Amino acid sequence: MEKILILDFGSQTTQLIARRLREREIYAEIVPGDTRIDPKALNHIKGIILSGSPSSVYSEEAPKPDPSLYTLDLPLLGICYGFQRITKDFGGEVEALDTREYGRSRITLERESPLFKGIPDSFLSWMSHGDSISRLAPGFELIAESEHHPAAFRHKEKRIYGLQFHPEVTHCEFGTDILHNFAVEICNCRREWSIIQFLKQEKEEILEKVGSNKVLLLISGGVDSTVVGALLLSTLKPEQVYLLYIDTGLMRFEETEEVTETLRSLGAKNLFILSAEERFLQALEGITDPEEKRRIIGDLFITLQEEEINKLGIGNSFLAQGTLYTDLIESGKGVGNKAKVIKSHHNVRSPLVEAKRAAGLIIEPLSKLYKDEVRSLGLNLGLPEKIVYRHPFPGPGLAVRILGEVTKEKCDLLREADKLFISELKKRELYNKIWQAFCVLLPIRSVGVAGDLREYGYVLALRAIVSIDGMTSDVYPFDMQDLLEISALITNKVKKIGRVVYDISSKPPATIEWE
Repeated sequence: MEKILILDFGSQTTQLIARRLREREIYAEIVPGDTRIDPKALNHIKGIILSGSPSSVYSEEAPKPDPSLYTLDLPLLGICYGFQRITKDFGGEVEALDTREYGRSRITLERESPLFKGIPDSFLSWMSHGDSISRLAPGFELIAESEHHPAAFRHKEKRIYGLQFHPEVTHCEFGTDILHNFAVEICNCRREWSIIQFLKQEKEEILEKVGSNKVLLLISGGVDSTVVGALLLSTLKPEQVYLLYIDTGLMRFEETEEVTETLRSLGAKNLFILSAEERFLQALEGITDPEEKRRIIGDLFITLQEEEINKLGIGNSFLAQGTLYTDLIESGKGVGNKAKVIKSHHNVRSPLVEAKRAAGLIIEPLSKLYKDEVRSLGLNLGLPEKIVYRHPFPGPGLAVRILGEVTKEKCDLLREADKLFISELKKRELYNKIWQAFCVLLPIRSVGVAGDLREYGYVLALRAIVSIDGMTSDVYPFDMQDLLEISALITNKVKKIGRVVYDISSKPPATIEWE
């Protein structure tokens, strides 16, 4: 299959480049930015993209591509750091900015180029950089400018292009079109990728890796783990697949009952429900640091899993997880070794999980996909829409939606409030318009009035966002009347909650979850 090769220098949005190309049915493969280039292995590669990076090209630890990259007769596209990397490597100059350029910036095209075929002469881009090109390298010419800096160039003779902005981010207008132009118009890459083809490939890889061995899936009942369960059951013999649901006491209202019904509908023959609320709450007692919470929950998950394996007598089985690429990226576990940790996901950075991964006993069939692609995969596996389009729920559960120490009282409060919030969204036919909605219990109390009495109640934050892939998101624009009525309903029915606020932060700069 023809493909575009992406060199990952540690950007949080590298995988989005591949994601946008896949939207246009173009296959893309991501490798570490310093991968040695073997000309003999480039038969199906039609072009190469250099990603962004948190580094500066002048840093001592700045990642560099294999020098032979520039001797290949293949089209190159540098994005942000890649734009500056090409400039420096070809003899141009890059300098630090006094003020970092971040967010939307208008681009004006200066020259015609196949990279901007069909793109208006002016459009809004998305910037995220602290350095800028001060002098183009010899042989290059400017083809677009932003309001403040050079925004795009091309080599006058070679098929080498660069963009200071990030076309892969959804906030960038015509970004997918620009990446499509590079892959198709400049690289002549064929459009051959589809979720059906991905499904076929994953089934083949699972069969080859697992063979006749057993697989244990820690399943939460959320979209990701449910899709993995459906994939395993449709690929392997049902007797090989063990589904373990751990009720941590950190679940949503009636989660365990709903999960059990869903798993049985998948045709699972080995389904085990473990009640472990007391152990999780005891382990989290007195813990307020978000990363420590995630670590404790992740380690206890794996500890309980190992205990259950011993009880079930299934030995050194494989461990399957519903890990998405967003989980890997935010945990600093992308393709290369230059990514920064945004927040740890318990199914990624837990030492026990990493030990399993090092031993080759982890199966993560969704680790190259985003949420919308997982939903598409679920539909192709025959899962009902009510399961596939259920709002995401974090692996650590309510523990990362309770800021500060986690207690049973707080879990019960949050469960009740969250049930009211979600049920109201469904009644108002808003649930399917929102990508993810939930409540957050804050570690503060504020003064309020109940009847004629002065009371101090908990503060609850409502969060509702719209997104495509989870890497970026915008706040859902509620009608104010909806917010007023939902707030009143919660404060009237959940007596210990005295104040409700609405989180209006987008991602970036915030993350979707609060912890």
